[in-house]
Amino acid sequence: MSEHRPWRGVLVATALPLHDDLSVDLDAYAEHCAWLIANGCDGVVPNGSLGEYQVLTPEERTRVVETAVAAVGGERVMPGVAAYGSAEARRWAEQAGEAGCGAVMLLPPNAYRADERSVLAHYAEVARSGLPVVAYNNPIDTKVDLVPELLSRLHGEGYVRAVKEFSGDVRRAYRIAELAPDLDLLIGADDVLLELALAGAKGWVAGYPNALPASCAELYRAALAGDLDTATPLYRALHPLLRWDSKVEFVQAIKLSMDLAGRRGGPCRPPRVPLLPAQEAAVRAATEKALAAGLA
Repeated sequence: MSEHRPWRGVLVATALPLHDDLSVDLDAYAEHCAWLIANGCDGVVPNGSLGEYQVLTPEERTRVVETAVAAVGGERVMPGVAAYGSAEARRWAEQAGEAGCGAVMLLPPNAYRADERSVLAHYAEVARSGLPVVAYNNPIDTKVDLVPELLSRLHGEGYVRAVKEFSGDVRRAYRIAELAPDLDLLIGADDVLLELALAGAKGWVAGYPNALPASCAELYRAALAGDLDTATPLYRALHPLLRWDSKVEFVQAIKLSMDLAGRRGGPCRPPRVPLLPAQEAAVRAATEKALAAGLA
C-alpha cells in the first residue's frame, strides 16, 4: 500500500461566501464544501488567497477550517497557513492538525523579499508542526520564486512533500521531476491545467471549480489520463474562464461566476473592489456561455 497523499486530485481553493454586510456566511461555506465533493472534487483548501485569508480575523480563519472539516472530513481539507512570521504560520499548521486536517499549504515568507536561507528556515519551522507541507510557489504575488533547485532542497530536507506551481512556466515541471522525482507537482494556475497535467502533475489546487466543479473535474481526469479527445474541447470551452484565475481580480471573477451558477459567492472584503464594468461583462459573458453549453 502506498502512503496516503491527501493533496492529490482536485483540491478546490475555496472562495468564502460573505453576507452583504461582509460577515462570513459559515452555513453557506459548509454547504459549498459538501457540494464540491458531491460534484467530483477530492478536497478543499480553505484560507488560500481565493479565500481572502489576509482580511479574516484569527477567529474567522480558525472557524473556516473547522467548518470545512465538519462538512467534508479532515483528510479532505488542506488549509493555507500563510502568515507574515514563521511562528504564526506554524501556529496555523498546528491548528490545522488539531482540527484533523491531513496536510497544509504554505507560501514562502511574504512580508518581504526573502532570501534562500530565510525560505529554508521558514519551511523548516512549519514542518515541525508534524503535518505534511505543500509549498505554494506564487512569485507574482510574493516576489519569492521557489525555483526547481530551491524546491529540490526543500524536498530533500524533508520540509515539503508537494508544490502548488503558480508561476505559469510549464517548462519547470520537467526540471522539478528531474531534480526531485518524489516531489508531487500540483497544478497551481487553472489556465495551464492541460499542459501541467500532461507534464505529470499529481493534483490541482483549483479556482474555477468553485463555480463549475463537475466539468472542471471531468477536464482534470481526462487530462491526467491523456484523453485529449475529451480534454481538449473542454479546455478550450473553459479557458475563457480559467484564465481569470491568473488575473489580479480572480476572487471577484470567481465569486461572480459562482453567483451566476446559482451558488453564494457574494461580495469581497476591502481592499478588493468590485470588477470594472468591462471586466464584469467579460466574466458574465464567458460564464453564461459555459452555462448555456451545459458545463455547470
